Amino acid sequence: MIFHSIDPVALSLGRLQVRWYGLMYLFAFAVGWFLGRRRASRSALLWHPSAVDDMLTCAMLGVILGGRLGYVLFYDLAVYIREPMEILRIWNGGMSFHGGLLGVIAALALFGRSRGVPFFAVTDFVALLVPPGLFFGRIGNFINGELWGKVSNVPWAVIFPGAGSLPRHPSQLYEALLEGLALFALVWLYSAKPRKPGAVSGLFALGYGVARFCVEFVRMPDAQLGYLAFGWLTMGQVLCLPLIFVGLYLFCRNVRE
Repeated sequence: MIFHSIDPVALSLGRLQVRWYGLMYLFAFAVGWFLGRRRASRSALLWHPSAVDDMLTCAMLGVILGGRLGYVLFYDLAVYIREPMEILRIWNGGMSFHGGLLGVIAALALFGRSRGVPFFAVTDFVALLVPPGLFFGRIGNFINGELWGKVSNVPWAVIFPGAGSLPRHPSQLYEALLEGLALFALVWLYSAKPRKPGAVSGLFALGYGVARFCVEFVRMPDAQLGYLAFGWLTMGQVLCLPLIFVGLYLFCRNVRE
């Protein structure tokens, strides 16, 4: 077993603290920017690579605002009603992928409209840029020692300081591997050839939804919510279901046509 002893603070400069969680977001956007500029230079769309800067700025705002508001609304609304200033303390964690996804979709829809680019052309372009961000985000969760898994005796189980003395599944790392690296490889290979509009977006949504749904079986549900039904269904799984159905529809629709 492994004892989690990572300091969430990467650097302290007096009263100023630079946290690993925040750095993971910077790494995520840096990798997304690099991949986006590279794809834009090879894209058939009439985009200049500099347009990626504007697109990622919109996406970044969508991720942060949507992710935070999604967590507030989906996971812990009562606490944030009592302490509204806590909404601004994102360095303490508390970001919802599904809320961030809705925020990004809205931001990209506005971006595409302003550029005269079809919606699915934008989302298909961005789908490849998201998994690296998910990878870094989950690494940030692991460093923070949050969102841990169920008690386990697997050799790589981790004892998290805030989760008691029993070893647990490092579910954050499972998600980093599946939602991040594996999904990136899958979307990369699939998008290497020209696809019909919406197909790449559908594969991303389906792949993420299935990966997250499966990992939730070994991840502890949020303490304030617990299991929602059947003694195993979590909020994360509930939010993944529409994502899986929409992704499956988009992917199969484009395969049939």
